[in-house]
Amino acid sequence: MTDLMLERLDLHEIFCDVDDFCQILEEISTAHPILPGAQPMAPYQSCLSLSEVMTIVIAFQGSGYRTFKQFYLGQVLVGWRKAFPRQVSYNRFVELMRWTVFPLYSFLHFCCCGEVTGISFIDSTPIQVCDSHRISQHKVFKNLAKRGKSSMGWFFGFKLHLIVNDRGELLAFGLTPGNVDDRTPVPELAAGLKGHLFGDRGYVSQALFETLHCQGLTFISRRKQKMKNTLMTLRDKILLRKRCLIETIHDQLKNLCQIEHSRHRSPLNFLVNVLAGLVAYSYHPCKPSLDIDLQDLAALPPTAF
Repeated sequence: MTDLMLERLDLHEIFCDVDDFCQILEEISTAHPILPGAQPMAPYQSCLSLSEVMTIVIAFQGSGYRTFKQFYLGQVLVGWRKAFPRQVSYNRFVELMRWTVFPLYSFLHFCCCGEVTGISFIDSTPIQVCDSHRISQHKVFKNLAKRGKSSMGWFFGFKLHLIVNDRGELLAFGLTPGNVDDRTPVPELAAGLKGHLFGDRGYVSQALFETLHCQGLTFISRRKQKMKNTLMTLRDKILLRKRCLIETIHDQLKNLCQIEHSRHRSPLNFLVNVLAGLVAYSYHPCKPSLDIDLQDLAALPPTAF
C-alpha cells in the first residue's frame, strides 16, 4: 500500500520544484527583508538543506504511513539513503520542520494553486486536534483551537476552508479556529475569483452574496426551508449537484494526505502537516474532477427552475 502511494508522487519532480522555489525565495528575502529593522532570526543551519526537509515532509503526506516517525526511520533512513546522503537523526529532523512553515505556505500559494476556470466550489472541514473527552486536558493548542460544530457534530480544533475549481485543483485555502463562522473568511478567500461559486446552505447570507457580487463572483446555493423560491438556470442546477466534488477532496486530504491526527506536540509542526498535505494533494496525478464538458453546459437552454 505504501509503495503504491509513493509511486503516485514523483519525488524528483517535487524536489526540483521545491529546490528552485527555495533558491528564488532566498534571493528575494535577502534583497527585501519581510520586516525591515526587526531583529533577524537565527540562520538555518543543518547538513540537510531546507528543500530536502520540505521534500521529505511532503513525501510523508503521500506515503500512506500513519506516523511520521515510522516513515522517517523505515523509509527515509533506510530506503532513501542514496537520495538523501546527509541524513540527520529523527529528533533533529523534527526540530528542522518548523523552518518549513513559511516556505511551504509560499510554495503552496504561488506554485500549487490551479487555474480559475469560472466554476468554483467552497466548503470547510473540521480538523480535530484531540478527542472530545480530553479537551480539558489538552495543552498543545490551548488558546488556539476552539470548540466548534459541523454536520458531524461537535469537535475541538480548527476549520480548513478550501475553494477548488471543476478540475479538483486548489484555488484558495484558509485555517480558522473551530468556532469561526464559515462565511467569515469567504470574501478574502474568494478575492480574485470570477464566475460562479457553489456552496452549501451554511454560506447563505444576503450580505455575503452582495459582497461576492461586488467582487465579480456569483454565489449559488440551495435555499433554506423558509426562504422564497428563486429561479436557477439548468446549468447552475447541474453544477450545484456536483458540489460533492469538494467533499471528496476533503476525504482524500484526511485519509490519504493525513492532514488530521491527534499526535501533534507543536503548533508549528501542525501547520507544517496541513500545508505539506495540501502540497502533496496538488501533486496527485489523478485528482477528483467533474466529468462534464463545459462547452456542452454552455449549450444548454436557459431553462429556469
